[in-house]
Amino acid sequence: MKPNAPRLAAAIIVSLYFFTIAYNPMMDGLWNFLNLVDLPIHETGHLIFRLFGEFMMIAGGSLFQIIVPAIFVGYFVRQEQYYSAGMVLFWVGQSILNVWVYADDAVRMQLVLTSGMTGTEGSFHDWNYLLTQTGLIGYHQIVSGLIRIAGTLTILAATAWTVYLSFEPSDEGRIGV
Repeated sequence: MKPNAPRLAAAIIVSLYFFTIAYNPMMDGLWNFLNLVDLPIHETGHLIFRLFGEFMMIAGGSLFQIIVPAIFVGYFVRQEQYYSAGMVLFWVGQSILNVWVYADDAVRMQLVLTSGMTGTEGSFHDWNYLLTQTGLIGYHQIVSGLIRIAGTLTILAATAWTVYLSFEPSDEGRIGV
C-alpha cells in the first residue's frame, strides 16, 4: 500500500518534535510554543473548577489543560477525521508532560509561577498543595513519573496512529489533513 506522502512526512516531523519534548519536557521558550497555549488554558481551568471546591479548583488547572486538547481529539474522531485527531493527540501528550513538569517540582518548588515568584518565595504551588492534601507528597517522584509515562505513551500512540493512517486511503470529502 502506497503512503500518503504529505501525511507521512507531517507525521514524522511532528513525531520528532514531540519526541524532543518527551525527552526534555523542561524546554522553555518558543521551541515549545504549546507552553504559551497551555498556560492560559491552565489558569482558566482554575476558574471553571472553582465551582467544585478548593481542591478541585487547584486540580482544575492541570485537568483543564489536558481536557481541552482531548476535546479537540474527540471532535475530530466524531467527524471521522482520524488523522487530524491523531495529530491533536500529540498536543494531549505535550499537555500531560507539561503537567509532569509542575508535579515534579512539587517539593523543590523552583518553577517561576504566574506570580513571577517560585513556590519557595511565597507563591502558591498547585502540585505541592495537591500532593500534600492527598498525603502523596512523599511519593511525588512516583506520581510525577507516572504522569511523565502517560504523556510519553500518549505521544507514542499519536505517532503510531498518524503513521498508520498515512498508509490508509484518504476520503476526498473530508475536511482536514
